[in-house]
Parts: sequence; C-alpha cells; structure tokens
Amino acid sequence: MPPVTTAEPDAERRGRIRRLAVDTRPLRHKPYRRLWTSTVVTAMGSQMTAVAVPYQIYQLTHSSGWVGIASFCGLLPLIVFGLWGGAVADTMDRRTLMMLTNTGVAVASLALWVQAALHVDSVALLIVLLMVQQGMFGMNSPVRQATIPRLVPPEELPAANALGGTIMSVGALIGPMLGGALIPITGLSALYLIDACGLVVVLWAVIRLPSLPPLEHAPRRARVGHIVEGFRVGLANSLLAWSFGVDLIAMIFGLPRALFPQLADTTFAHQHFALGWLYAAIPLGSLVGGLLSGSFSRLKRHGLMTIIAVGCWGLAIIGFGLSDNLALAATFLALGGAADLMSMVFRQSILQSVVDDELKGRMQGVFIVVVAGGPRLADLVHGVAGAAVGTRTAITCGGILVVLGMIAVSVFVPSYRDHAAEG
Repeated sequence: MPPVTTAEPDAERRGRIRRLAVDTRPLRHKPYRRLWTSTVVTAMGSQMTAVAVPYQIYQLTHSSGWVGIASFCGLLPLIVFGLWGGAVADTMDRRTLMMLTNTGVAVASLALWVQAALHVDSVALLIVLLMVQQGMFGMNSPVRQATIPRLVPPEELPAANALGGTIMSVGALIGPMLGGALIPITGLSALYLIDACGLVVVLWAVIRLPSLPPLEHAPRRARVGHIVEGFRVGLANSLLAWSFGVDLIAMIFGLPRALFPQLADTTFAHQHFALGWLYAAIPLGSLVGGLLSGSFSRLKRHGLMTIIAVGCWGLAIIGFGLSDNLALAATFLALGGAADLMSMVFRQSILQSVVDDELKGRMQGVFIVVVAGGPRLADLVHGVAGAAVGTRTAITCGGILVVLGMIAVSVFVPSYRDHAAEG
C-alpha cells in the first residue's frame, strides 16, 4: 500500500485560502495594474491632505464652524465637476483627461504647500485652493472608474472594484493616522508636499496607459444636455436607479458619523482614543473585507448580494447603537465597513456592466453625486435626530430603517433582487 501523503490536503487547503483572499486576477493585466498602482499612491496622499486642510483652518480660526464651511465649499466643486468630468470622459481620450486632471490636482497640492510653507495665513485662499483641488479630483474620479471596464474582462469587474476599494480603505485608515503623526515632526506643509510628489508618480503611471479614445457612438462634445442625459438614463434604468437607491438608504439612515464626537464625549467618555477608534473602525472593516473579497467577488447575483450587504450594514449599525463598550462598538462598525465594501463592489459592477461605454463617464459622475451627497445628508439627518431623540435611539432606529428598506426592496423589486452578471 503506498504511503499516505498530506500533499493533496495541503494543496486543497491552500486553494481554499486563495479563494477566500482578495482576487488578484485583474492585476495580470498590465494597464489595470498601472492604474491600480497609481491608486495606491493617491489613496495615502489625498487622505493626508484631508487631515491637513481642516487642521490648518482650525489653527487659523479656532472655529469648527469654519472647518464645516470649508468642507461644504469643497463638496460643491466635487459634485459640479464630477458631473462635468463624467460627461467629458465620454467625449475624449480618457488617458488624456486623466493626465490633465491629475496635473491639476498636483498643481493645487503644490499651491497648498507654498501657502503653508510661506505662512500666508489666509482662510479665503485656503478654501479657494481646496475648491480647485476638489474640482480637479471630481473630474478625475469618474474617468478613472469609467476606464476600468476597458482594462479588464467583464467577469473580473467585481474583483477589480474590490482591489480598488481595498486600497482606498488602506488610505482612509493609514493616511489620517500618518498625517496626524507627521504634523508635529515635519510641520503641516510637508503633508501637502508629500501629496504633490505622490501625484507625480500617478502621472507617470497614467502616461504609460494605452490610448483610450471614445468609441464610435460617443458624443463629440460635452454639453449640459449630456449631463442631463446621464441622469435620465440612470433614472430610466431600474437596475441603476435601485443601485443608487439602496446606497442612499444605507448612508442616509445608517451612517451616524455626525454623532461620533458626541459619543466619544459622553457614551465612551472614559475610554482612551474613543474618537479615533470610531472613525477608524469602518475603514478598518472595509480593509479586512477587501482582503477577503475572494469569498464573494466571483458571485453572479449582484442585485441580491447588494441587498444582503446593505442589510448586514444595517444590522451592524443596530449593534453599534446598542453598544456601551468601545471595543464592541468598534467591532460592529468594522463589520459594517466590511459589508459596505461588499455593497460598493457589486453596485459599481452593476453600473460598469449595464451601461454602454459612451455613457460610462456620465454615469460615474452621477455615482459621485450619490456617494458624496449621501454621507452629507446623513450628517444632517443624524445630527438633527440625535439632538431630538438621543444618540442611541437615532442610531438604532436608523439601522432598523436600513434593514426594513432592504427587506422591502427584496420583496417589491424582484428585477433588482434577481439581477445576475452575464457569463
């Protein structure tokens, strides 16, 4: 009788681990690998700038009100130029547009570095530069996302989106921590300079992408009517409309970040680093979810998986709202972050797969409006609700509404629930 060997069980075990781990198949395609590598760099630098700007404004004004005003001022060009950039992305070579917008972001970051290094100390100038930077970023984001379906096969879109989401989670987790640690050592201006230098690396990666000209039926010029057409197509296509709708339900009712400062000051007042853990928990969970995305990125039932993911997000928020212990609360937020990553993967894959290429840029612009606007509406809703009924009630009821919303979508919108990817 031949000796029993453990090679086959070991191979099976390694195979199971690989299927659970993040699916790296899209990285086999050199153009996508270059685009993804550039995302690695920008994820860190942009998050450090996201720390530097509000910190500098607060140092100049000693007012949280001015910090909020600056954030709102940055949102407006992000939405406006996100929509416009999506329309332009459908009319010109997408590599060229990425080169131009990345250069614009880099120039804005260099200007932020100069004003900080020279101690100009002008809040108005700082807000204007922030608006320019956010406008350029708004134009850049939809064209980057619209480019991905041209670089990977359709069956690998969920895996590509999971890879991108994982890297953004790394940036959201490490960037602010690194930025906060560097300010006392290198000074504030160094954060802007690091971001600008990183964008030079990004520009090099984009230049090496293949040409990505518009396809035959794409419009020749971007007009306001083309932006309106993007909204019309998004609302007319029930799959797209409901993919946006489930995200708005998840964010508006289930994102209680506006209550984090109050929770840190009251509910978790005697627990160290409470505010930092509350803000870090969701991106930490998204990172873990991304690293384990192989467990779900190959699934075909994109509509059902989105509903399940958002429902899990709602359950996690309910658990968070009922938690008095910081570790337990952070655990629920992390579970929610993993569910949110899963939702993003399938919603983005639905958008990229059901929209024709000549409309992908505009639909990514609409996607930016939803992604950027939902959390701001959530801040308003939870801020008002928390003041009216208390933080625990506002958070828990919000999570319940998310779960009920997903049950309703599953029951009453079978076309979305049953949507499956081709192939």
